[in-house]
Amino acid sequence: MAASPKEPSAPKEKPADERELIRELAMLLDETNLTEIEIERAGLRLRVARNISIAAAAPVSYHPAPVAAAPASAPVAAATSADISKHPGAVPSPMVGTAYLASEPGAKPFIDVGSKVKVGDTLIIIEAMKTMNQIPSTRAGTVTQILVEDGQPVEFGEPLVIIE
Repeated sequence: MAASPKEPSAPKEKPADERELIRELAMLLDETNLTEIEIERAGLRLRVARNISIAAAAPVSYHPAPVAAAPASAPVAAATSADISKHPGAVPSPMVGTAYLASEPGAKPFIDVGSKVKVGDTLIIIEAMKTMNQIPSTRAGTVTQILVEDGQPVEFGEPLVIIE
């Protein structure tokens, strides 16, 4: 009979540990600006994600619109964003992470609008899992648009730069 009281207490400890792990992962999402994280430990698979609306992730400063057309600009911005991803000169993000325009804070950016680039030139750095990944130019040309801001989270396939 002594074994019966121990059995109910063991399952109670595991959910408390799981809740603490969920809290830790949620804090990690906030600290790293990631949208989702997934781990598997001791047979337990756990995925924590947060909802981010597409409108909040779109860089507004790179899509200027007339002030009078501001109420109607939200659908236009979404359509423009979709059109930009199909642009032949769009350089998509090869991974999820945080985009940086320079090698370190305060340093000169790798590219500016109007910069001439060659194949292989570094355009942006994307930090993913504490690793800095240089994103090279896939074509030669002139940078006509930079679609992300320094320190902005980016998703896989999201257009970063337009080169014409």
